[in-house]
Amino acid sequence: MKLFYKCLLFYLIVFLARAQNDTPTNIILLIGDGMGLTQITSGMYANGNKTILENFENIGLAKTHSFKNLITDSAASGTAIACGEKTYNGVLGINHKNKSIPSIINYCSSYGYKTALLSTSSIIHATPASFYSNVDSRNEYENIALQLLQSEVNYFIGGGKKYFTKRKDKKNILVDNNPYFMVDNLKDFSVSESDKVGYLTYEKEPPKKSQGRTPSLPKMLSTLLNRFNEQNVPFFVMAEGSQIDWGGHANNTSYVISEFDEFEETIQIAYNFAIKNKNTLVIITADHETGGMTLSGGDISKKMVKSKFNTRGHSATMVPVFAYGPFSEKFRGIYENTAIFHKMKTAVSE
Repeated sequence: MKLFYKCLLFYLIVFLARAQNDTPTNIILLIGDGMGLTQITSGMYANGNKTILENFENIGLAKTHSFKNLITDSAASGTAIACGEKTYNGVLGINHKNKSIPSIINYCSSYGYKTALLSTSSIIHATPASFYSNVDSRNEYENIALQLLQSEVNYFIGGGKKYFTKRKDKKNILVDNNPYFMVDNLKDFSVSESDKVGYLTYEKEPPKKSQGRTPSLPKMLSTLLNRFNEQNVPFFVMAEGSQIDWGGHANNTSYVISEFDEFEETIQIAYNFAIKNKNTLVIITADHETGGMTLSGGDISKKMVKSKFNTRGHSATMVPVFAYGPFSEKFRGIYENTAIFHKMKTAVSE
């Protein structure tokens, strides 16, 4: 009889292991635009020498160069992460051979995933746009806006409403054949029963966090994850802390740190979700570093740092990649940023 129960226990363990392996892997990709190692370090010391990123044991480094340039822009680096191929600076979703290429959004959708994009910039800005658009210039804002409404993205939140409603062609594309149910607050976003929901937060670019930007990125992500939980479907979401980059361009340390603080809260939301939902892979990275930022002094006891910047543009330094959850060990090592796309594909298909 003891042998019978041992065998029964063995087969139960095998069954549960197989059932767990058959569970699709959710992916939460968090991109801190312009967030190099110094931006993270500054935010950590300014936060009393602690960061949630210390809980992420699988860490890698990504090379950020574009197809022709050592220093990338957000379009080329966003395309590399979203689509898995290097391209020219300024180009979205088109490779160096001038061929439109599918993104991880398209790939996940083909596996029955729900998909979402969240951003503290306009939703047609280079990083979010690299996940759904195919244009040879990141400045084709009105074309990018149209492509979003024609995309496989289920949910989006970000600024840039004017590119949909106050266009050069005089059209309001939010009215004409728009498949999305448009809302103007997170409550309506959370309760809408539509399979496609959009929330354009500002007419132009959202303001700084220090100037009262709403909704916050943590609240966006928390609201979205609650929605996914209720639907009980696999999902992919990319959430971008856009203005870490803008603080770097402005060579403004306090701007960088305040934006990183909000991004850190967003990471915490994602991490807490993954703790409860074991089939969730969380990835945190950057498209590039901005400002050539270096730490020049400070006082940890006073939560104060001093920094210097070497440029008002981007730098070519590698950026860190942190991962937690199933398949997270694949993100260790040094690799091209295009590998992030392929590693995410593996998490979806295996």
